[in-house]
Amino acid sequence: MIESLLIANRGEIARRIIRTAKRLGIRTIAVHSDVDAGMPFVAEADEAVCVGPANPAQSYRNAEAILAAAKSTGAQAIHPGYGFLSENADFARTVEANGLVWVGPGADAISAMGDKINARNLMAAAGVPVAPGSADPAETVEDARRAAAEIGFPVMVKAAAGGGGMGMAVANDEAELAKEYDKVRAFAERMFGDGSVLIERYFPRVRHVEVQILGLADGRVVALSERECSVQRRNQKLVEEAPSPAVSPELRERLLAAAAKAGEAVNYRNAGTVECLLDPSTGEFFFLEMNTRLQVEHPITELIHGIDLVEAQLRIASGLAVDLPSGQSGHAIELRINAEDPKRFFPGPGAITTWVEPSGEGVRVDSGYAAGTTVSQNYDSLMAKLIIFGADREDALAKARTAVDGFAIAGPKNNLPFFAELLENPEFLSGDYDTGIVGRMR
Repeated sequence: MIESLLIANRGEIARRIIRTAKRLGIRTIAVHSDVDAGMPFVAEADEAVCVGPANPAQSYRNAEAILAAAKSTGAQAIHPGYGFLSENADFARTVEANGLVWVGPGADAISAMGDKINARNLMAAAGVPVAPGSADPAETVEDARRAAAEIGFPVMVKAAAGGGGMGMAVANDEAELAKEYDKVRAFAERMFGDGSVLIERYFPRVRHVEVQILGLADGRVVALSERECSVQRRNQKLVEEAPSPAVSPELRERLLAAAAKAGEAVNYRNAGTVECLLDPSTGEFFFLEMNTRLQVEHPITELIHGIDLVEAQLRIASGLAVDLPSGQSGHAIELRINAEDPKRFFPGPGAITTWVEPSGEGVRVDSGYAAGTTVSQNYDSLMAKLIIFGADREDALAKARTAVDGFAIAGPKNNLPFFAELLENPEFLSGDYDTGIVGRMR
């Protein structure tokens, strides 16, 4: 097993990784920006190194500074968490070239899945269902028009190098397509340094379902189970649950088989997620993308399977076997507690004056903050994840209502009132909802 681990991240995911590493007797090293010096994850690590100022490009995305911190502290391995450098193939290669262990998939798999067009083509060749879309980048508006004419409107205009719901727009006709194409291309060039654009069929009513996979040290790829991720704002997730209320045993079998096949196609190692769009009217599903890292919502899979996915990651990276769960039971829900207003979801950072977490049977809080800390405008608005486990969905929903009511935050804006509303919403309670549910609530 790895003996010392540098966590190239911050906030709740850094604390989450530190917790498992300490349980396994692994020495932990945190890296942090100057504004994060007083954060809980820094205090909880065995050692901490400041790697730069608040701007992520100069700290958490500063590969040179992070590698220097790893060398100066004698770290044996680097865990990237999610976001920042977690899906940067060049960084993964550099880590390994420096004789360190990369706790994640190989750089080739990251590269293969990082470009949405390349990923689509690879999956199609492997027999994984993909939505109708362009096999090559739309280099011009004319290319986009030709692709849309073949696919049929409405279409989704996507940044090929994008991820996390960023760089996406819907076009219902040619006029909208021309406008959105220019916007997405400019955004992609600015954010990802790659202006390649993919045109794909847009499904007005669709569910977002994903499958947790593990590429094991012995070369096998296993699929654990699915998560429902359809409660979204601006194509970014707010709530996840496992198992999905929309997935029957027969559909689950097909989803898991396709996800394992997707991992096998790129020789996948470590934890990853195969994201799919599910048409609830037909039961058809289509490959959306593969996230070559640990997902924000991994705890709900942990709870229904009784597995520690961070431990699994560390064992795989160490070349060790993983004790795989024999099945699943119960129901789990995750609510992303963000520093944002609960109506329009605009960021609302600020100093936290009150922070009281709920507790009780089936309640887990993975948080990055505490009273006296500050949510900085420099980083993502996620403050904590409220994770609930129940005997079944009804039990989990009841516990979630109590937990939301018992979570007290003052200072920054927060979206707890939205969750209180969602947990009483008839459409959500029925389980028959789709990615448009938040828009209908607003």
